Amino acid sequence: MSGAVAAPFQAASATARADPAPDEAELVTVVIPARNEVGTIEEVLRSVLGQTHAELQVLVVDGCSQDGTREIVERIAAIDPRVELLTNPDRVIPVSLNLAEASARGRWLVRVDAHSRIADDYVERVVAHLRTGRWGGVGGRKNARGHTPQGRAIAAVMGSPFAQGNSVYHYGTEAQPVDHVPFGAYPLDLVRELGGWTEAQLVNEDYEFDYRVRRAGHELLFDPTVEIDWDCRQSIGALFRQYRRYGAGKVQTLRRHPESAGLRHLAAPAMVAVLVLAGVLLLRRRTRRLGLLLAAPYVGLVVAGTVTTVGRVEGSDRIWVGPAFVALHMGWGSGFWSEVIAGLRGRGGARPSLASS
Repeated sequence: MSGAVAAPFQAASATARADPAPDEAELVTVVIPARNEVGTIEEVLRSVLGQTHAELQVLVVDGCSQDGTREIVERIAAIDPRVELLTNPDRVIPVSLNLAEASARGRWLVRVDAHSRIADDYVERVVAHLRTGRWGGVGGRKNARGHTPQGRAIAAVMGSPFAQGNSVYHYGTEAQPVDHVPFGAYPLDLVRELGGWTEAQLVNEDYEFDYRVRRAGHELLFDPTVEIDWDCRQSIGALFRQYRRYGAGKVQTLRRHPESAGLRHLAAPAMVAVLVLAGVLLLRRRTRRLGLLLAAPYVGLVVAGTVTTVGRVEGSDRIWVGPAFVALHMGWGSGFWSEVIAGLRGRGGARPSLASS
């Protein structure tokens, strides 16, 4: 994507309607944490600035990008004063979110990922739910998008219940209360009441925040008609590393909130532990049959997931479906146990190596 500002960007006075209704005039703060997103930042800003709810404060919080991301944002901000550029020298997402919260002027705060696209009525829809007063947070369905053979297989896997258990925001079709929403929208007053995001929680910071929202007595709404197109990882190796960080981040969350543990959070670590034991048993002839029996349930899960998912992928891309399931599960499980071991050695907790989203 070119660094030049495309024609759809124009002054805010030209995009807003002449006489907006009172609800339409209500300012909404959209927060976009970004670092080295030169390939997508223009597209996401185009989708945000084209919203039917035009009264926006758009805060792009840049984590010291070195690829031209800042320059693109600055050019767009010069044309549309709704866009503001903030700098996060710590380069981690929870700090970016708190910097944005401190500068936010809207009644509602809507987070949008730097490599995603939203429909032009996205803000209007999530804010309509928040205005009812019933919900502490709202989120939509996160539709993964792949652009490489492995990426397209990963995108299909992300939408499978075999991949991430009851993370319904990846595949749900019915509106319902949930324990977590992706790229959530919240009342700004509630965000400030809860003290924002936990800055020592470098990964899983969104789930940890949502847990505190629920603990404070508020419900979270998943609305599948509110869709987010999101660029997933585009290689099996990158997917494994991403979920290894996620697994480690989950341990950090559980240290703070052990009561938040659910079966889906522990399934992958349990599978990894069983497979390690199976591997040990397979090394000895006398215990080889037991090792095969222990490994069989996971092999069956991967086969079932692959069979139900492969039809959503075309041609030779299909060979990557099974490996994507394995990378996701093993990444999460191994990251979980690595962080447990690090904690036992007194080296657990927030580390810069976990900072990448």
